[in-house]
Amino acid sequence: MMKKSTLAFVTTAFALGTALTGCGGGNSATPSSNSGTSQPAGDAGGNGGKIVIAGIGPLSGSASDYGDSAFSGAQYAVDLKKDEFKKLGFDLELSKQDDQADPKQGVANAEMVISNPDVLAVVGHITTGSSIPASAKYEEAGLAMVSPSATGSKLTDDGKKTVHRICARDDQQGSKAAMYAKNQLGVKTAFIIHDKGAYGQGLAEQVKQQLEKDGVQVLGFEGITPGEKDYSAVINQVTAKNPDLLYFGGYYAEGGILVKQAREKNYKGIFMGADGLDSADMAKIAGPAVEGVVYTSTVDDVTSTDEGKKWVADYEKASGKKVGIFTSYGYDAANVVIHGIEEAIKANGGKKPSRQQVLDAIHKTTDFQGQFVKVTFDEKGDNKYASVYAYKYEANGKKFLGEAK
Repeated sequence: MMKKSTLAFVTTAFALGTALTGCGGGNSATPSSNSGTSQPAGDAGGNGGKIVIAGIGPLSGSASDYGDSAFSGAQYAVDLKKDEFKKLGFDLELSKQDDQADPKQGVANAEMVISNPDVLAVVGHITTGSSIPASAKYEEAGLAMVSPSATGSKLTDDGKKTVHRICARDDQQGSKAAMYAKNQLGVKTAFIIHDKGAYGQGLAEQVKQQLEKDGVQVLGFEGITPGEKDYSAVINQVTAKNPDLLYFGGYYAEGGILVKQAREKNYKGIFMGADGLDSADMAKIAGPAVEGVVYTSTVDDVTSTDEGKKWVADYEKASGKKVGIFTSYGYDAANVVIHGIEEAIKANGGKKPSRQQVLDAIHKTTDFQGQFVKVTFDEKGDNKYASVYAYKYEANGKKFLGEAK
């Protein structure tokens, strides 16, 4: 990602749905018509044919913000490359699939795109909960996936050869968040709440581990049930113990309620979370209580450099949408996939490559300079250059605080 030397305001308007690994907005995307029907494979001589990249993530439901923003960026990347692929004799397409951030639907989507022989790789999935079970299907089929945003450590720890991501892992984000809380925010005591999900609980456990390692006293570690509207029971525990920090592992739908109710009960400490809190709807739910909320993200501030600002202007002009939370990483993840396909075509003498050839090329990605993040995959499929950043909600937007450490 591009580095920052000064504090910058991220005035990202989210033209998207609602929240996966955590965002919300409006203007949810619709799955494309080439959703799972099997297409004829391209001409064996490379004289025409279709190459499809599948984009799988939430395009409806509470996590639609994440999927819509990521695939808007991915679509922009594909659109910019279509003419080059035409010259090579191929029609390049992005087929968007809605997994609703639901593991079962994610598996169904995976099976659908696997059945289409023109699909040579996947950008996604977007959420950890959907990515993990779907990855088992891709492993069986030898179909490469590159996620822009799924942070769960288990995703790549399972040893699957088809799994890749360009973002940081939960153990990176959790430990960096804990370090930031201690070193930059000066906390000495903390209470941790999580949503019992693969993303939220996994993140919370990493935060707890690092806080305790650094000598911060953890006064409580409690799970809540997503979808409820009253979290008084756990908030009462927080106010009784009055920690310096209330950390929440989960998404904005619950995070907004928690911080609002905590402030109503006169909790004065710091409220902190991760990228699950990065949503336009966070402020709508929390109201004025959103001010001062700190969160970490695996995504850098795209507007901190002149080059980044130009990219944003070009993207918004071409797409008619505002940049969302994962637009930049959807763009870079798609370009990693496109680069892998291009390399596989070259290695195959200009002919349409197999999924295995594309997988091999993607897995070998080294020092690929994306627009916002540099990518080198290790043996697990994690990006060696992934980093973690900190942001803070203020009255009129979100402020970039710098790299979390």
